[in-house]
Amino acid sequence: MKLTGTTRRELAEAVKTACPAARKLFLDLGGCRIRVDSSSDELNDALAAYFKEFVTESGDSDIVVSTHETPAPESDLDFNVKQPDPGKTKIKEEWIDLPDGRVVRKRLTGMHFIFGDGENVAVGPCLKNSNQVINFINNRFIECKLNRGGFLGHAAGVRSGERGISLAGFSGAGKSTLALHLMSKGTTFVSNDRVMVEENGGGLFMYGVAKQPRINPGTALNNPDLCRIVEPDLRERFLSLPQDELWQLEHKYDALIDECYGPGKFELRCPMNGLVILNWKREDLPMRADFVDPRERKDLLPAFMKPTGLFYLPDDPARREDPDEDAYADILAKADLIEISGGIDFDRASEVCLHYMKTGLLPAD
Repeated sequence: MKLTGTTRRELAEAVKTACPAARKLFLDLGGCRIRVDSSSDELNDALAAYFKEFVTESGDSDIVVSTHETPAPESDLDFNVKQPDPGKTKIKEEWIDLPDGRVVRKRLTGMHFIFGDGENVAVGPCLKNSNQVINFINNRFIECKLNRGGFLGHAAGVRSGERGISLAGFSGAGKSTLALHLMSKGTTFVSNDRVMVEENGGGLFMYGVAKQPRINPGTALNNPDLCRIVEPDLRERFLSLPQDELWQLEHKYDALIDECYGPGKFELRCPMNGLVILNWKREDLPMRADFVDPRERKDLLPAFMKPTGLFYLPDDPARREDPDEDAYADILAKADLIEISGGIDFDRASEVCLHYMKTGLLPAD
């Protein structure tokens, strides 16, 4: 298939004409209703299985996404190359801005994503690359929340009772691992890696992303609710590795929340009473937790701040630039900011987080 046209409208129309998407899936993501149209039963069923906790009845939709199963399309578009993130070398994405939207091409898979002015089209080998389609659907939700004034955070999130916290940390700090430790102690999952934060009266609300956690063997083997997802023939080999090597393995597992923790344990919207930033190290030091002021500790904020990236097209030109540290400090001042420092201790950190969600206080040493 060749993409023809010079505008988002022309490209999308050509795709929808050549490969109609008749199957419909309805999702409710934190109060945002999304309709996903698919060109194949297999693709529809795969997306329904992944989003099973958020499938809802038909009705009006805030967002429509169409997904079209084809070979990797060809086009004459003059794409720009997205340079790799710091520390990375592989070029993964190309993009072009059109008068009425944007096209992003995944270089390794050939997937094309066409979006703008409320139209959202995924075309290419979608079933083989369903993770990219899932990310595209979730990015439409993220865009919606950001266009309504939200801030994007690089964080996990959990809720206990009526109170919630987000969990951020510098690279490799273990925010997802801590979130899953808290799940084993009875919390409800909100998000694994992204939260959208918005003001709600005098406080904050956070919205999670419907993305199942992907964890490394170290996280799985150190949590009794997760260890069974590691294959028996690999368990002994992983356990024989030095701790540092085990935690750095790139081998990943999907930790499906409903299968690991039971149904009804994944929600996408709750108060954000606090933000916990993991600023600890793998050293033989006691762990400590302290309330800090985000306006005085801006050095911690990059652990939470997240660039919006290629899949965000703001509807307000004033939001083309991502918010700066001052803007993040101002909004985070409406919640508690907790720094966890010293040595890494997930059990103790879990106790701190649970006590805070129950009382609004940090436990006495």
